[in-house]
Amino acid sequence: MRRRKFIAALGGAVATWPLAARAQQPGMPVVGFVSPGSADALTDRAAAFRKGLSEAGYVEGQNVTVEYHWLEGRYDRQPALMDDLVRRRVAVIAAWGDPTALAAKAATGTIPIVFGVGQDPVKFGLVASLARPGGNATGINFFNQEVVTKQLGLLHELVPKAVRVAVLVNPANATVAESTLRDAQKAGPALGLQIHALNASTSDEIDTAFASLATERPDALVVAGDVFFTSRRTQLVTLTARDRLPAAYVTREIVAAGGLMSYGTNVAASLRQIGIYTGSILKGVKPAELPVVQSSKIEFVINLQTAKLLGIDVPPTLLALADEVIE
Repeated sequence: MRRRKFIAALGGAVATWPLAARAQQPGMPVVGFVSPGSADALTDRAAAFRKGLSEAGYVEGQNVTVEYHWLEGRYDRQPALMDDLVRRRVAVIAAWGDPTALAAKAATGTIPIVFGVGQDPVKFGLVASLARPGGNATGINFFNQEVVTKQLGLLHELVPKAVRVAVLVNPANATVAESTLRDAQKAGPALGLQIHALNASTSDEIDTAFASLATERPDALVVAGDVFFTSRRTQLVTLTARDRLPAAYVTREIVAAGGLMSYGTNVAASLRQIGIYTGSILKGVKPAELPVVQSSKIEFVINLQTAKLLGIDVPPTLLALADEVIE
């Protein structure tokens, strides 16, 4: 019961700690890995992070302890969790996602932070510059703002008759929600598209948002790049299939689960880089000495089986552009 109360005191954050963490050797550094998603849906992401760590010379349970904290889309739980990590003086905080990185930076100016963010980390105040971060934070930037315009363009080629496009965002992740809608509303008219915003921060709200589509009747859907939506990919794929709604996503994971198409950063590659930087810092390199990596590995993935189920003939030009075609 005491353990349950302790976890509740962290704001209800779900923490999955390996056996090695419970039997931590004296002097073994502790890394706090924090993601807004869910452990059961995003295990591949933890594996990519561990791969990067191992490449830097650190093996979980042997010479480093990793505490995995999965927030299940509850961004409001981040401040209490970050405060706890700071109080316990973990060696490094690995923060995935814009709100998570900002929460870590707000909590500490001394503990090293390795982030993965989609917005400009300089504008956010996470670093002084990309080349010379300064301070206690560095990481990888995958420029989500450039993704939305390309997503809409690819979706327009795939479904050329589409006019009304709904854009699903998570208002709990305000920075991503605002930039996604801003970019969609800017790019949409140039393609002859009418943009309609949908909001959802919980599983029930996703159901409610899709129920509203019966009235709105959009021709297609764009889902914002949010870890919460990735963790709810089965629900999203089920609902879009039920409504026969062509949808574009940011992450390959949703397309592998049955989504139509995705265009966005290679998440595994980004998390591997975060693991490498975390290992470098554990070796004594300061975050200020590690330039922010600008992700250049963007992937376009199409699920042909889903396209056939929706009655969509994928143009050969798009097939040629795709980095991966799932059949």
